[in-house]
Amino acid sequence: MKLANLSLAVLCVAGLSTCSFGADTLADAFKEGKISGELKAFYWDRDRNPAIPSASIFNTGVTLGYVTGSLGGFSVGLTGQSNSAPFATSNAKTQFGWDEYGSGAQLSEAYLAYSAGKTTVQVGRMFLNTPLIASLGNRIVKESFEGASVVNTDLPNTTLTAAYVQKFQAQTNGAGHIGEFTNYSNPYGTSPLLEDGAYTLVAVNKSITGLTLTAAYAEDINTKGAMAYAEAAYAFSINALNYGFAAQYYYNDKDITGSKSSDLLGLKASVGYGALSGYVAYSTVSKDATVTPGIGWGADLAYTGTIILSSSYPANTDAYAIGLGYAFTPTTTLNVAYTVTDDDDLSYGKASYVSLTGNYAFAGALKGLNFLVMYDKENRDKAGAKDKDEFRFSASYKF
Repeated sequence: MKLANLSLAVLCVAGLSTCSFGADTLADAFKEGKISGELKAFYWDRDRNPAIPSASIFNTGVTLGYVTGSLGGFSVGLTGQSNSAPFATSNAKTQFGWDEYGSGAQLSEAYLAYSAGKTTVQVGRMFLNTPLIASLGNRIVKESFEGASVVNTDLPNTTLTAAYVQKFQAQTNGAGHIGEFTNYSNPYGTSPLLEDGAYTLVAVNKSITGLTLTAAYAEDINTKGAMAYAEAAYAFSINALNYGFAAQYYYNDKDITGSKSSDLLGLKASVGYGALSGYVAYSTVSKDATVTPGIGWGADLAYTGTIILSSSYPANTDAYAIGLGYAFTPTTTLNVAYTVTDDDDLSYGKASYVSLTGNYAFAGALKGLNFLVMYDKENRDKAGAKDKDEFRFSASYKF
């Protein structure tokens, strides 16, 4: 399926023939447009590859977005991203070649949108945030997709989403440049995805107070490989205590895994009192094959994943996590977590993780400026295995 044909079909359905463009009105649409942006400075220090000495990297980046005003329900959105790492050493270029080291600029969003009633259609390049197709946004460059999406909220307390993607932009191209829009290879395994595109269908329902039900399905058009995700999350309060219980389920068929079908079951319970919060979580994966959580690194929702290093998805993995958080002020938070994973695989074995996250958001004259610190350390039980750790600091200003 080609995006040009899809674009024409979608826009015809949306009612293109009902709109007319006059020069004055078109000018007003551009004058009423909104500009947004973000300035970023990241410093990462990594020691996780036994064959490569530890390395650090400093990145600066700019994100600049513009969305026109609406003209007969139509609007245009554009977002450009840039990345620079001028002081990167040869070790850093190797260590960070697939996530931070990729200089240049990219037009990551360039879409035509149409809104009518409670339906919004977008066609072009865009950031996506669905359970199984999602853009990761915690690197200096945010992932993007090329395709089309339709979002509808006509049903009470329900959001329905359908999306088709045919190309993917990663953070980098692995060769020292910012990511380009290409057919996408799955980073969690060996199966190529997006060779002929993929689509996803999502339903989110909040009809019952405190309960959020999510169901998602995605399919790779070339292989007909299917993946699914479901979640039930319930939150409620009793006096000053806040409680949460959630369950999630992933499924991959054999065309995604390349061997046998696989699934993941996750459970999570949380409690909060004032500024203090905590949670416990558990997940287990079937023994026959690794679970692919979705398309794009942002499709990673396992409750037991750590902030940087761990993965809950390998075959036959059981993972356990416990975490505590404290909000010193509404803009200053600290979180700590301890996680254990065991995949019963002699090539990896059992590992434990200590994770720390601190966040400070400025107020007043510096509102929009945010500092984020993350540290993740992995200890592996297997004899001779090298422990890993990574430190990340980011400063960003949104305007």
